[in-house]
Amino acid sequence: MIPLQYGADGLGRREDPTMRAFRADRLGQFVHWGLYALPAGTWRGRTIEFASEFLMQSADVSREDWAALTADFTLEGFDPGEWARTAKRMGARYVTVTTKHHDGFCLWPSAYTDFSVAATPSGRDVLGEILDAYRAEGLSTHLYYSVLDWHHPDWRSALESDEDREAFERYLRFATDQLLELAERYPHVRGFWFDGTWDESVKASGGWTHEIERLLKERIPGAIVNSRLRADDRGARHFDSNGVLMGDYESGYERRLPAPWDLSVTAHDWEACVTLTQASWGFHDSAWAEHGRKTPAQVVEQLAQTVSLGGNLLLNFGPRGDGSLAPVEVALADEVGAWMAANGAAVHDSGPADGWAYPGWGFYTAPLGTGTPGRGPAGVVHAIVVRIPVSGLLTIALPAGIALRAVRALADGAELPFTPLDGHTVQLPAPASTGMPSVLVLETAPAGPPSGPIEPNPDVALV
Repeated sequence: MIPLQYGADGLGRREDPTMRAFRADRLGQFVHWGLYALPAGTWRGRTIEFASEFLMQSADVSREDWAALTADFTLEGFDPGEWARTAKRMGARYVTVTTKHHDGFCLWPSAYTDFSVAATPSGRDVLGEILDAYRAEGLSTHLYYSVLDWHHPDWRSALESDEDREAFERYLRFATDQLLELAERYPHVRGFWFDGTWDESVKASGGWTHEIERLLKERIPGAIVNSRLRADDRGARHFDSNGVLMGDYESGYERRLPAPWDLSVTAHDWEACVTLTQASWGFHDSAWAEHGRKTPAQVVEQLAQTVSLGGNLLLNFGPRGDGSLAPVEVALADEVGAWMAANGAAVHDSGPADGWAYPGWGFYTAPLGTGTPGRGPAGVVHAIVVRIPVSGLLTIALPAGIALRAVRALADGAELPFTPLDGHTVQLPAPASTGMPSVLVLETAPAGPPSGPIEPNPDVALV
């Protein structure tokens, strides 16, 4: 073991009520909104086919020109209640809101910078209104904070001189002040989601990352912090130099998921964040962004894969510059929500089905914390069918010691016939395709001894 001062805390997987609730939520909404939603990927007539929230950098916009956008941040279509209701209809149980992205613009009136909503025409505490709206709908709230800050004069991506180190120390004091300000203004949030921590300057500041996590959890007992914040003594991120997770859950999966058979990820809590468009997190008004927009079926498939491996899916929405939600994103949320209304039992309060191997045609999930570990009460397992085999038949391989008693559709409870192939495999007709995944409830029980008389072995003498 490598001795580390700023490595993992060594406490292992959290099992307190706050963490168990986060684990059971499984679906969250990510919201990227700020000044970058106004130009929406285009600067002075030139569309940049890259994430809109990076436009300040990718279009080489000056700080002064970018700050001038505050005059147009007028909130004409801003209705946080509609955001929250849309998330709830979709089946999300929590939201993660960008408080400050890489451009440095703050959605709350921070006392430590003039680059915030206080400088906009309304001057309103936009972040506070968003958090209140989601809490009113019963959703938990998390705060995204970018450590990287292109606006702040003391930000440094690398520390190549004493001057750089002195400036960056000032910047870290600024970031500390802002983060503690957020914790004090919004003490009801459940957690913090950090980003912009990949630069060498932050990787060389393991002491600061360790201390700010401690301070935030001191201010908000039980707060959940993602793995992106921390760096250890050697600059390792997410996992320390001994391979131990830093933070409360791994958040390195961005626009990707673990392989569906990679059960190693079930050793710790994790969350994947995914976009709805090609690659942009903020609103990008272009054919480029629309080309890769996900369908509701694709979202549900990613959600099913995530839950089957014990993770949470954080699905991003990028409101338009006026604060309104794009109709196409509302429509997707409602289609996913309709599926969740009928099949949410396979997602919420669920996780991996222990012993059930990846079948190829879909994913298995099981209720958390009940019955046999990973198999739920009375042996309930959910089979989420995302693709129909060419044969039209589903083959289900049963774990050792498990017998299948009944199969029914989760949506309507209809019982479905199945045919045993041998002692550990059954087959049944695949459900008819509806354009969305189907969910089957597999009712299982411990496999008992063979029924009926046992044929004596003629090669063994009977006494």
